[in-house]
Amino acid sequence: MGVDSGLPDFRGDRGFWNAYPMYERLGLSFVDAANPEHFERDPAFGWGFYGHRTNLYRETAPHAGFHILRGWVDRFGLDYFVVTSNVDGQFQKAGFAEDRVLEVHGSIHHLQCCRPCSEAIWDNKESISVDFSTMRAGRIPACIHCGGVARPNILMFGDWSWLSERTRQQERHFDEFITDNREVPLAVVELGAGTAIPTIRSLSERLGSQYGGEVIRINPREAQISPPFISLSCGALEGLQGIESVLTS
Repeated sequence: MGVDSGLPDFRGDRGFWNAYPMYERLGLSFVDAANPEHFERDPAFGWGFYGHRTNLYRETAPHAGFHILRGWVDRFGLDYFVVTSNVDGQFQKAGFAEDRVLEVHGSIHHLQCCRPCSEAIWDNKESISVDFSTMRAGRIPACIHCGGVARPNILMFGDWSWLSERTRQQERHFDEFITDNREVPLAVVELGAGTAIPTIRSLSERLGSQYGGEVIRINPREAQISPPFISLSCGALEGLQGIESVLTS
């Protein structure tokens, strides 16, 4: 979904290295870079990656596909819920209600203590400069309680210190949404969810099967889905624009 807004595509080492050539020279993959150990061993290096991403996501405007989705909600009077594995906050920036979004891997726009010293999760209001040639941050955000190193409230690889309560609350809102809409026809529009970590794909198919909903899978590489569900082998924006053209024809 974010690629059509100009955000980098991290699928595969080559896609990640195209966005971050410094990591290729260091021999680090996306899994290596997105490791919480960096915040313990070398916080400036850990924040180099996440600080740059924070800045990038803040600067990025959601593409027209987000507004097409919002238009359907308004035009047809739909209840809705967004479930995303992205951590970029683009759905909220596009106007989707905070209590109608589930971020299954957390959000880069919220912080927590690395230790953690408490269960606190707070807004990321940090300004973080990054030397792109070394991928090191100019300053290290501090925990608001103990003064130690803070980190993004994101579920990373091999992560045992992620605080999940914010996401758990979002999950409760999603469960309530499903319960409240059991008697309402369900449509699931899945955008760019891959098979490497199939959290979103599995949820889409489960919702379609359990609640008799329609599932539309839009994916440029892995669009395959079993009938009676629908697959569109294209990017998110192209797929949404195609559906919109049918709805308005």
